[in-house]
Amino acid sequence: GTQLTMRTFHIGGAASRIAAASRVEVKNQGTVTWVGVRAVKREDGCNVVVSRSGELVVHDQHGIDRERHRVPYGAELTVNDSDEVESGKVIASWDPHTHPIISEVAGKVRFESLVEGVSVTEQVDDLTGSSTYLVMDPKSRRGATSDIKPTVEIVDGHNKVKAQHQMPPGASIVVNVGMSVGVGEVLARIPQESSKTRDITGGLPRVAELFEARKAKEPAILAQATGVISFGKEVKTKTRLEITDEAGELHEMSIPKDRQISVFDGETVEKGDMIVEGPLAAADVLELRGLVPLTDYIVSEVQDVYRLQGVKINDKHIEVIIRQMLRRVRIVEPGDTRYLEADQVERSALLEKNDALEAEGKTPATFAPVLLGITKASLSTDSFISAASFQETTRVLTEASMQGKVDNLRGLKENVIVGRLIPAGTGLAHHEERRRRRQEQTQDEGDIEELAILENLTEDKEDSPAEAAQG
Repeated sequence: GTQLTMRTFHIGGAASRIAAASRVEVKNQGTVTWVGVRAVKREDGCNVVVSRSGELVVHDQHGIDRERHRVPYGAELTVNDSDEVESGKVIASWDPHTHPIISEVAGKVRFESLVEGVSVTEQVDDLTGSSTYLVMDPKSRRGATSDIKPTVEIVDGHNKVKAQHQMPPGASIVVNVGMSVGVGEVLARIPQESSKTRDITGGLPRVAELFEARKAKEPAILAQATGVISFGKEVKTKTRLEITDEAGELHEMSIPKDRQISVFDGETVEKGDMIVEGPLAAADVLELRGLVPLTDYIVSEVQDVYRLQGVKINDKHIEVIIRQMLRRVRIVEPGDTRYLEADQVERSALLEKNDALEAEGKTPATFAPVLLGITKASLSTDSFISAASFQETTRVLTEASMQGKVDNLRGLKENVIVGRLIPAGTGLAHHEERRRRRQEQTQDEGDIEELAILENLTEDKEDSPAEAAQG
């Protein structure tokens, strides 16, 4: 529609520069709450964030949320949970140019598989004279050395390993062998681009990609469960990553060796946390994070594309499309319904059936939401007239005739096609009431006629014996 017009005719696209944020400054007075934040306290009393999806929420005296701020891994917090803050106070800060690797335990440093010229190169600072090790890219190594993974280990006084940190390519190791480190101290830093220049994929193709729920070539890999990370035995082309949840259950994930894992051994992750960087896949967000994070993600991504063009769109237009994409559900447990496990059905129809079953004291079906691209969502509608008007007309009509489908004309398209009033607008209730009254009136007239016929029949029966006697 006209609302969604791109303004790329004269300029031919846009590239956006995203300034790197480096701190959180509170705009409102209130109380700070940590949501999903896990932090360790350094010797100087500063809290260092070691979770990846935490938020700082500021709420007022009435308990209403005023601000929400995401805090990255390695951020330094100047407040504790439930602290009172004044407006203008900086409550978190971090280095936007590097991504740190933080030690969660105290102990001595030990290197594993750090071979100069093979897995790392030594760099000496000309000003200070101090040396750091830079981890080499495994692609630049040859033969058997490409599988070597340089690791920094933290050991106790008895040389027992307390924590292991695999060093990713490009990481600059800032500690040395035998050095004592405390809780919350930096072991290595991975350089980050301070401001990324992002070329929007032609604008509309990106919107189409989101609405069609297509998966990117190398999508982000998300944690399948909440728990502690450990690395299993490696296979030829994949790294086996294991997550042990609170119940002690093991969740295995196989990750290609050429993908860079951003978590380390012994780290605690939440379900849906990013384990391997990359563009998010909408289906994964729905499965692992839930319905609300998915809708927030699609709305913000689509808005980003249009915002660059200077086009203002109300969120409700995007939300209407998302509702259509999410209108089907997958049966998990059929209960007392006639569905089978893994059947895909309309959400509204299933909810109606579940309500009816609960009223009878029977077991309702449990379900999980399914994300369909807009093309697939249009073709999977209950109305075959609506589906046939969109795509693959012959196939849709053939299947409908073979299955003996009935179209109840509940949507807009099917009513327009057959030339009826559409079931929408301010007059809908009036017309519904008029139709109902007419039906009742017709029924009443029919009842009166029926009564008259019955009366005539009874009169005829009463008259016939008298006539017979006279005869």
